[in-house]
Amino acid sequence: MVVKVGIVGLGRLGKIHAENLSKKIYNCELIAATSIVDEELNWAQKELGVKYLYHDFDEMIANDEVDAIFIVSPSSFHPDQVVKALNKNKHVFSEKPLGLSVEDIQEILPVINSSSNKFMLGFMRRFDDSYRYAKEKVDAGEIGDITLIRCYSIDPSDGMKSFVNFAKNSNSGGIFSDMSIHDIDVIRWFLNSEDSGVNRVWSLGNNVAYPVLNDLNELETGAAMLQLTDDKIGMLVAGRNAAHGYHVETEIIGTKGTLRIAATPEKNLVQVMNSSGVVRPTSQNFPERFQQAFMSEEQYFIDAISNDTEIEIKAEDGLYATQVAIALQESYDSNEIINIKGGQ
Repeated sequence: MVVKVGIVGLGRLGKIHAENLSKKIYNCELIAATSIVDEELNWAQKELGVKYLYHDFDEMIANDEVDAIFIVSPSSFHPDQVVKALNKNKHVFSEKPLGLSVEDIQEILPVINSSSNKFMLGFMRRFDDSYRYAKEKVDAGEIGDITLIRCYSIDPSDGMKSFVNFAKNSNSGGIFSDMSIHDIDVIRWFLNSEDSGVNRVWSLGNNVAYPVLNDLNELETGAAMLQLTDDKIGMLVAGRNAAHGYHVETEIIGTKGTLRIAATPEKNLVQVMNSSGVVRPTSQNFPERFQQAFMSEEQYFIDAISNDTEIEIKAEDGLYATQVAIALQESYDSNEIINIKGGQ
């Protein structure tokens, strides 16, 4: 079965999904795209050969040739577009977050869970080879019981100017919802949590290199402590100003050992030795670091449709991750510890 796909949103991440779906994913054909930007639609037609081009999302999902929708639009549009697509009998892949508030997500959960169509949320780190290998080791008990998980997610500094321009016109949801949400999901995944997995949080933040973000209600750097279930500890650092490149790192400390994923964010196995010393090039952006993970999650979704198999990532995963991210923002805003009742 060839799954015919439509995509909404052709920004940086949308273009990555679109190129993969049109050129690299088996049993998939990208036939439709929606954007309010004519240049993006022209790109989709010229570079990818997309047949149907729309300015209106409702028109795209009314196309009976389209089997599945990839939602890569601004975060605030996700809840409404998910519901509309499911109600038009489409399978739906939505990028994170599922919504910018717990209430928005709770409102659409019944629609998602009652639909006979497939739904998947884009937590792509679960599909990264290194993270999957680490998960296998943890599940096999090779580091014993987890005591602490530390996660870094820091964007490269060369993207700061474009982010400042973005923040002047759009709402990212805050650094914890925008960047830490992947780390929150990773923590829940490694702990096999059935709820949020977090009892209470405390967070801090600052704007040192780019104080202009103070006026935009955004953060350059955020940090947080999380009390997890069974008194385990979580530590998060989210940032937008890594001089060396794109830095995503996870450390899992157990009673019998420790795992580190990408302790040095290396581009590959090459070392450059010259008059400056020994240099290991680093990944410069998320498309480079997680290229394989994006393709793996896309293929997983298409295969689930073709083979009618269950999707591991549930809408509730998006709910719980967002719940924690919002609590982190509340903690920063109030400078208080925020309790998450019963980890739910």
